[in-house]
Amino acid sequence: MFAALKILTDVLVYRLRRLEMANLIAAVAIMLALRLPWVEVGVRSAFALLLNLLAYLTNDYYDVERDLAGGRDQKKTRFLAEHRPAALGAQLGLAVMLAAIALVHDLGLLFALVGGAGLCWLYSAKLKRTAYFDVLAMALWGATMPLAGVPLGNSTGLWLLGELALFSAAFELIQVARDSDEDRAAGIVTTGVTLGARRCLLASRVAMVLAALYAIGVLHRFLGIGVLVAALLPPGDDIPRYWNRVRLTLGIVWLATLAWVATMGGLAGLASLG
Repeated sequence: MFAALKILTDVLVYRLRRLEMANLIAAVAIMLALRLPWVEVGVRSAFALLLNLLAYLTNDYYDVERDLAGGRDQKKTRFLAEHRPAALGAQLGLAVMLAAIALVHDLGLLFALVGGAGLCWLYSAKLKRTAYFDVLAMALWGATMPLAGVPLGNSTGLWLLGELALFSAAFELIQVARDSDEDRAAGIVTTGVTLGARRCLLASRVAMVLAALYAIGVLHRFLGIGVLVAALLPPGDDIPRYWNRVRLTLGIVWLATLAWVATMGGLAGLASLG
């Protein structure tokens, strides 16, 4: 039990330090924009947090050998490697807990569980090493993880998830471009290895243009213009810095989108302003 709790704590601290639980923040922000009751926000936020722990622990579990070889957070990784049964038990325990919450609170949460955790398992086990499917999986994951914060009958929330899917595709294309040399050296065939870093960055900008068109058509033209600003940012030679600039720009646009949704009463209010 101690080993499982330590592994979960390590996963939580490591991912928060690297700002890699953005979908959790997105889910909570959507709930606040949709003005869900506070009890609903609390339950769904707890569900989203546990779902993130399950997803990222699954990823670490499958990547443990590579992380050990690459020297990535050696203390954390070595402990997981030495306590794999506890890590597997923690994953099963989280899955059971999440299923129980969904059965008791809202069966719609099962879609987030199956989509979020299922896609992460497929991605970690196979798809992250398969060109094109790595990007597709992360695009879908970007929508299914925050689905924990959206009641299935809420059309406004579901349309917002579509924008997140396009954002996620853009982010993943930048990440595989950043990691292309490392993946090529390790013999891993990703989209970044197949297309090369330059074409991946171009594809990322295309994804952002599509996200801008989606925002203009579904949300509001001014929000779409904000996404276009991110698409026009020059990648330069420092991909990690470019990734942070894109994330910051799209993050600001996303917050503006949610502010409009909250103040105008949903997409109908947004459309009336367009």
